[in-house]
Amino acid sequence: MTDHLMGVYNRAPLSVARGQGAWLWDTEGRQYLDCVAGIATNALGHCHPKLVAALTEQANTLWHVSNIFRVPGQEALAERLTAATFADVVFFASTGTESVECALKTARRYHYAKGAPERIDVIGFAGSFHGRTYGAINAAGNPSYTEGFGPRLPGYIQLTLDDAAALAEAIARPTTAAVIVEPVQGEGGARALTGEWLTELRRLCTVHGVLLIYDEVQSGMGRTGRLFAHQWFEGAEPDIMCVAKALGGGYPVAACLATADAASGMVAGVHGTTFGGSPLAMAVALAAFDEISNPNTLAHARDVAEDLRRQLIDLAARYPDVIQDVRGKGLLIGLRMIPNNREFMGIARDHGLLVAGGGENCVRLLPPLNLSHAEAAEAVTRLALACETVRAQVAQAA
Repeated sequence: MTDHLMGVYNRAPLSVARGQGAWLWDTEGRQYLDCVAGIATNALGHCHPKLVAALTEQANTLWHVSNIFRVPGQEALAERLTAATFADVVFFASTGTESVECALKTARRYHYAKGAPERIDVIGFAGSFHGRTYGAINAAGNPSYTEGFGPRLPGYIQLTLDDAAALAEAIARPTTAAVIVEPVQGEGGARALTGEWLTELRRLCTVHGVLLIYDEVQSGMGRTGRLFAHQWFEGAEPDIMCVAKALGGGYPVAACLATADAASGMVAGVHGTTFGGSPLAMAVALAAFDEISNPNTLAHARDVAEDLRRQLIDLAARYPDVIQDVRGKGLLIGLRMIPNNREFMGIARDHGLLVAGGGENCVRLLPPLNLSHAEAAEAVTRLALACETVRAQVAQAA
């Protein structure tokens, strides 16, 4: 019964019971190939033994103490994250939108501490998604998320990814504090930004003293075959980065990473969290990080992603009346559909395949990084069955 749940979700008619690897079972015992993975969160699949072991061991030791005290797991995970990235310091939270809030505050506080409090403007982009908190929805600017919540917050500017002149002009303004962008848009339709675009953005931000924030909540932690999506491109490093979802392999963990300079305004008392960086969260995240960052895991993710992409391109060629385009990067895959994407998701579910929605009428495939080649082929087989169903429906309607 859902009578006592706030009605903010349009839930699929599927009641989940258990999961193992890339597979999910409902309460009636039906099995599904899960290419949603908690929306790019269960990067190692369901109930990965190393994560289960880490969680179990820590659960018998210590769960929560708050950030009043040092938490050794935070120090260990921060060391791993900074060693693997551009960053010098890390703030731990529980959700992606919290990491975005920290990034936005860090950027504005940086300019305040440098004697330029007028620099508050944050540039975001159409099609972006940065979470559901008030600052995050204003940074993304999607009207469907901001309408009905009062006036828009000041200091947030929305541009399109394709208007280079407008972006250059906005970055050069004396009130601009930061630019926030997803190297691969997730909710916006699996749109992967090019290395040329990102390096030019980095150059413009450096020239004008503007901080560059990457939202890698969905594209990070191995999703594209590198630990972070921007690492495919030399010279595209940000000043601040938001990480979550796969960081905990399914356990709620998030992080805001920054250079020491970018974080120079974040002094004691200006930000905080009760649950972020708990001993329990850190134990699971450490196990997840070590497994995901393993070169063998990343190599497999790249290999299976190339295999899956080839098969999906072939599928689109066989069903041009159903699939318009294959897009994305690595295992953040978008199929731009001709039929309604939400209806197609239901048809795929009827064939035992779980996929996610996305902007621009896309269906997203976000399988675990350890998806096998056989499972990738099975996903395409089930997609083909869904495409056949769509064809049959269209023919019947005609």
